Amino acid sequence: MASSNSPKTQNIAAQLCDFIAESPTPFHATKTALSMFLEAGFTHLKENDEWHISASSAYVVTRNDSSIIAFRTGKDLHQGMQMIGAHTDSPCLRIKPNPQINKHGYLQLGVEVYGGALFQPWLDRDLSIAGRVSGVNSDGEVISELIDFKCPIAIIPNLAIHLEREANSKRVINPQLHLPLILGSSENLDFDSLLIEQCKTGLSKVMEYELSVYDTQKPSITGLKGEFVSSARLDNLLSTYIGAQAIIDTDGDQASLFVSTDHEEVGSASACGAQGPFLRNVLERLIPGTAELTQFISKSSMLSCDNAHGIHPNYADKHDQNHGPILNQGPVIKINQNQRYATTSVSSAKFQRRCEQAGVPIQKFVTRSDMGCGSTIGPITATELGIETLDLGAPQWAMHSIRETAGSKDCEYLYQAVCAFIK
Repeated sequence: MASSNSPKTQNIAAQLCDFIAESPTPFHATKTALSMFLEAGFTHLKENDEWHISASSAYVVTRNDSSIIAFRTGKDLHQGMQMIGAHTDSPCLRIKPNPQINKHGYLQLGVEVYGGALFQPWLDRDLSIAGRVSGVNSDGEVISELIDFKCPIAIIPNLAIHLEREANSKRVINPQLHLPLILGSSENLDFDSLLIEQCKTGLSKVMEYELSVYDTQKPSITGLKGEFVSSARLDNLLSTYIGAQAIIDTDGDQASLFVSTDHEEVGSASACGAQGPFLRNVLERLIPGTAELTQFISKSSMLSCDNAHGIHPNYADKHDQNHGPILNQGPVIKINQNQRYATTSVSSAKFQRRCEQAGVPIQKFVTRSDMGCGSTIGPITATELGIETLDLGAPQWAMHSIRETAGSKDCEYLYQAVCAFIK
């Protein structure tokens, strides 16, 4: 088994860091993943085209520029398919449609909170803006483009403790009042003009945009022996990268599929979310006929891959005493009797057996009985398709913070576990 500082482990962790650095928004994550698949020889399909699917072939398709499905047809597609599910979005701050605020000589941008973000870590960070801009070009055509300012252009300064002596014990951050970005002085700056400057496709007028704020600090390998990966958006770009790489690296004999959808952090209810029809639409084009598709799904299984809560040594009482996953000791099977996770005894036993055979250690997570539990795309996909599902994820700290931490070794363990599941 690879050690925490082995070349293989460090290579996967380093590649993950590169993937996240290129993926500040769901749009960019989808673009980066699409490039991975195209470089690996996958054929790019378009939803509005007629598809001609062959055996032992590989394909990739996107929706809304923010969700992606890649699949291998294998030697016999009708024998079922091993599916890996993840999501491309992460909690963050989003720019409002009419964001400009000129206040006390400063240009500010109003933001809306996307998902369950922790507010405090966003303060005093070097922030930038990226996302999708839509508008018209000089010919009057409606076009869209991905942009990324890349450099730090904004900050949300903290309030000095001298002005609020009880800040460490009583401060409440109001997102409407305390999270607007400061870009600089307010002298004659126009945000739409700044966006047009970033566009490379001849956009002449901004009509609308979907823009996220992000921390410009790059992902890094940390710890005395490189034990940890510290980065923004580990939830859930870690699973997105590992799942995509596993599908690329498989020999293709077994039919397999990777899906990473947008909007998981806000419920997945969208045309490109896990509760939407994207995955079913693709499967229906592969297996026409209701009865045939039902048979196919009954022979298939889904691994819902989303990070888990690793036990925090400073807050160990927040975990059940027998279910506190430790970083770098293997991926975590997530179980909840109220169906917040889709794991069953059958899906868990099958998966554990495959991991035993592959030499991959497995941990289990159950939340405290007196605490609520988050959820994943697992129960949604199981409900929508009727597919046998297991919820799994690498353990991490500081979930939904602007900077999260996972184990370097767990990147390798998760990759091995996903590969074992596919085979």
